Amino acid sequence: MTIYMDVHTVSGGVSLDDVAKAHQADLATQTEFGVNYLRYWVDERQGKIFCLVEAPSAEAAVAVHRKAHGLVADEIYAVDEGA
Repeated sequence: MTIYMDVHTVSGGVSLDDVAKAHQADLATQTEFGVNYLRYWVDERQGKIFCLVEAPSAEAAVAVHRKAHGLVADEIYAVDEGA
């Protein structure tokens, strides 16, 4: 499977607590799409959320977000992990 980093931008900022709740919804939904959400990072002030996900396709990763909470990413990139 491919590893993706997706990027969300929420105008006006975002709270870590809200992102944690959305991540839990992703975890509850991901198996339906063969996806594994691994980690996330948040910049509350800038309204940026970064999600690291293992998925069979970018579309599958997006489908989890869409079904779990509706907050689809603005950008998604296939990435390789460095040392």
